[in-house]
Amino acid sequence: MDRRETIAHRIRVARGEAPADLVLRGGRVVNVFTGEVEPADVAIVGDRVAGVGRYRGREELDVAGRFVTPGFFDAHIHLESPLLAPAEFARAVVPRGTTAIATDPHEIANVLGAPGVRWVVEATRSLPLSVFLTLPSCVPATALETAGARLEAAELAALWALPGVVALAEVMNFPGVLAADRAVLAKIEGAGERRVDGHAPGVRGADLNAYAAAGIRSDHEATTAEEAREKLARGLHLMIREGSAARNLAALLPVVTAETAPHCSLVSDDLYASDLLGDGHVDRLLRLAVAGGVPPVTALRMATLNPARHFRLDDRGAVAPGWRGDLCVLEDLKGFRAEVVLHGGRVVARDGRLVEEPAAVPPPTGSTMRIGWDRMGGGLDIAASGTRAQAVEVVPGQILTRRAIVEPEVRDGRAHARPEVDVAKLAVVERHRATGNVGLGFVKGLGLRRGALASSVAHDSHNVIAAGVEDTDLVLAIREVERRGGGMVAVAGGAVLAALDLPIAGLLSPRPLAEVAAAEQGLREAARGLGSRLPNPFMTLSFLALPVIPELRLTDRGLVDVEKFAFVPLFV
Repeated sequence: MDRRETIAHRIRVARGEAPADLVLRGGRVVNVFTGEVEPADVAIVGDRVAGVGRYRGREELDVAGRFVTPGFFDAHIHLESPLLAPAEFARAVVPRGTTAIATDPHEIANVLGAPGVRWVVEATRSLPLSVFLTLPSCVPATALETAGARLEAAELAALWALPGVVALAEVMNFPGVLAADRAVLAKIEGAGERRVDGHAPGVRGADLNAYAAAGIRSDHEATTAEEAREKLARGLHLMIREGSAARNLAALLPVVTAETAPHCSLVSDDLYASDLLGDGHVDRLLRLAVAGGVPPVTALRMATLNPARHFRLDDRGAVAPGWRGDLCVLEDLKGFRAEVVLHGGRVVARDGRLVEEPAAVPPPTGSTMRIGWDRMGGGLDIAASGTRAQAVEVVPGQILTRRAIVEPEVRDGRAHARPEVDVAKLAVVERHRATGNVGLGFVKGLGLRRGALASSVAHDSHNVIAAGVEDTDLVLAIREVERRGGGMVAVAGGAVLAALDLPIAGLLSPRPLAEVAAAEQGLREAARGLGSRLPNPFMTLSFLALPVIPELRLTDRGLVDVEKFAFVPLFV
């Protein structure tokens, strides 16, 4: 059937002159345009809704008493963050009602470059989930670190034609935007008429005006209601984030009003497998929003229609004639538990399980762990050039950090951790090019009393990041990550306590969700045994190397003052 005949048939079904392919019979249809809930059938032809009213179909599904809503849409998530291969990610989120995501694959792009982006496209092509790509704008995020690849405007030009590309991803290099850096502006210009997403933590006043004036139209980094209101007032689409590390939803919900709600979306950004398994995905965000006082239909708009409109996807995000048949059948509008999920007019999940298993695409081959041990010089030794040092201080529940002044233990001219005052040594080891680069410093707030943690997931360049009390454990932890081809480990007393192998680019596991979540939980418990009381110390650790979020960060090249966008000395 050609497109014209397909539309003609859909019209006949909508008028009741022909049976639909599928009818959801007797449900309570949530209208995200009017805010009403109407008793009605939903008629589906092919991948589209044909009508809402009273219909007959060749196949009928009784959904009496249930709510029929649009499928959920996460407008900003990094597909790599749950540490799962794409097919396993779909298996985890689709049964919970997620039918679309917009993902920035800059994690794998920072390791593998354009081939990594192309693999994501191939690995998501046939999933029962619409995966829209926002092309990475920051590979690497800054010139203050060493990544495995570089994507400038010329390299991005070859990727814009990939299927499903809808925007330029979060422009994290906000100092580059404010300085009108030509390379940064070239990427924004390359987006043409597509959306350009933002990433502007703490940017306010004239700087915010300048950032938005560059053509950037969203932000997910607001952490206070005042910052969020200002960004809304300057025309930015507010992405209200609640992930595994950054939990901003409670602080930002007060800005959601009848006037602002159309310009807000609920997003997860970074979400670990154990949180996904235990708490859910967009369904969790909806529960939290409603529990926080947002009317249920308003919350639904923020997770369906609003994300679609932001990305100019005019055929999804609502239950309406001619719109895509991406739908959920929900038990209620409080728990948002999906009993049935449809994607493209087909039932793809029932009662928490996929109807069909998604096909896995072979991952990129070869190790991405290339540590230049023989080029490290002093290894992990920190020569003490003073008694007081700047340290990266963890802010619980945020990916922002503070600058702390600490007094490390000094022995034989070298500075060491002081676990009794919650000061651990921090190291970032370059792992892409065997340069031997090692950034060394201190972190306060991880809570480690002994042992060490290490991970090849370290945003966004994904070098190996490690924190610990004893150098011998630090070295062991880093070597274990290397030996496993990437992963996360917890060690103490010269022994490995827990580990999770991430052989796909040092970022992803080929294992099922439950196994990854169990391994991740084992790492959390091991970290707790070493003294950390953070909810997810590995997620927190992974962001300590990201030099685009204030205040202080450590990269493989040294200690970075993010507000100055420059290296600063360790000792003061």
